[in-house]
Amino acid sequence: MELSQLPLVLLLISNIYSGQTEETPKPTVTIKPAQHVFRGDTVTLRCDINAEGVTSWQYSWYKDGSVNAFSDKQEHTFSSVTESDAGKYSCDGGERGGSRTSHRSDEVTLTVSVPRAVLSVSPQTWLTEGDPVTLICEVKGSSTGWTFSWFTLTLSSDYRYHHDLLSDSSRGAGGNYTVTSAALNHTGVYVCTAGRGEPVDYTQYSNTQLICVTGVSPPVSLIVSPSRTQHFTSVSLSLSCEDQSNSTGWTVRRYTDSRGLEDCSSSVWGSQTGSSCTIRDTSTEDTGVYWCESESGEKHHPVNITVHSGVILESPVHPVTEGETLTLRCLDQNTTSPNLRADFYKDGSLIQSQTTEMIISTVSKSHEGFYSCKHPERGESPKSWISVTASSRRSGPDDLSPVIAGVTAGLIFFIVFLVFLWRYRSNKGGRSESLSRVSQQQNSRQTSEQNQSEAGNKTLMSGTAHIYDSADATNSKDISTDIVSGPTDVTYAEIELKPTEKQKKKKENKGKTSESSDTVYSKLNLETHQAAGSSDVMNAQIK
Repeated sequence: MELSQLPLVLLLISNIYSGQTEETPKPTVTIKPAQHVFRGDTVTLRCDINAEGVTSWQYSWYKDGSVNAFSDKQEHTFSSVTESDAGKYSCDGGERGGSRTSHRSDEVTLTVSVPRAVLSVSPQTWLTEGDPVTLICEVKGSSTGWTFSWFTLTLSSDYRYHHDLLSDSSRGAGGNYTVTSAALNHTGVYVCTAGRGEPVDYTQYSNTQLICVTGVSPPVSLIVSPSRTQHFTSVSLSLSCEDQSNSTGWTVRRYTDSRGLEDCSSSVWGSQTGSSCTIRDTSTEDTGVYWCESESGEKHHPVNITVHSGVILESPVHPVTEGETLTLRCLDQNTTSPNLRADFYKDGSLIQSQTTEMIISTVSKSHEGFYSCKHPERGESPKSWISVTASSRRSGPDDLSPVIAGVTAGLIFFIVFLVFLWRYRSNKGGRSESLSRVSQQQNSRQTSEQNQSEAGNKTLMSGTAHIYDSADATNSKDISTDIVSGPTDVTYAEIELKPTEKQKKKKENKGKTSESSDTVYSKLNLETHQAAGSSDVMNAQIK
């Protein structure tokens, strides 16, 4: 080989080596927002090829191993994905205007599910009349863009299900439907749906959720015979609706996990006569909630019935009122003994052991809960919820009668007391006034007597020896009769007169004057308006 051909050979070898060492890139497929989405979601597929020196690629997309002509770009977006868009996606690329190509990427699976609403209840499904309750509807795994609708599940006369939209369903559009004060008629089976997009794409109906509302004195009562909530298998069970107003048209309906909503009149699980329903041969599938329902759709008095083989708990069908006595017994289907000596539990905790019955003499709200019993050899009973209601009752006209009578008697007594008090004070004031006037008159008499004495003294001083005065005083008519009509009062007064110097001289000249010459007699006649009693005489001896 000539030396002139050597560079050409080296160049050829270099080109061959460089072509063999240049790697073929392998793309990567990504799916956003996630590989698992719901129908109606927006989904974006992206193919990334990393290769040096290549600025532009032409892409090819594959679905389930086959070329799909939906796009030749790096990204493709499904604005509203459907179930048909689900599959395994891959891609490859070729250099635009060049010879370079890529490998095909690994497959990435896109899963498209039909969105399903999930319904739950807070705080609980069993309520007492007046309690609040909230239904919560949500789509698991997707939380944006949804509005919600609410329905009750009903059974038509041809025994088909119907979803009746609640009249105020729109107020639960945000996902929460709240009843602030549950009424008896809120008892029923509820479902919800969620929708989004334009046009709106709805989810399937949610799971069913039963709400049971009990009252202290419901207008219609469900009577269960035997009267307990738990029953043995392969026995007869009777249920009847008793209306206080004796109206007709009530039927027994139930909701079970195995069969859903059913009507006794369908003759599938029971036979109905009037408002009574009889289950001839009970089974565990008869476990569920039973209630009375009218032709217009009114629902009353739900009762939870449990059918079990073996050991059962004998507990009351209706709620227990505070203050009443609660008796629980443990029964066994396979023994002739009526009661078992067993252990009793409340909310899973042992409360009484090895006894034939448990008695709570005075029930309170704290006794509310799930009860069960257990025998060491024969097994354990299912749990039963025991509800306790308040003992307060509504006031009626008969309740108000004693109150009204008591208030009236109190008012009459108070008025009589005020009258007597007024008369007492009036008499006391009049008596005080009379005494005051009498006192004034006595003072006046004393003053008059004093004046007379002074006058007598002056007369004696002038030389007169005997004075006889007569005065008549007419009492005022205001003087009380019990004061002036008493016996005659006699007043004796002795007055000593001291002579002046001139008199002393005369006495010295004349000697002692006889006592009779120094005596003054005063006669005072007191005449009342009744002229009662004799004259009062006052004798005054003056010395």
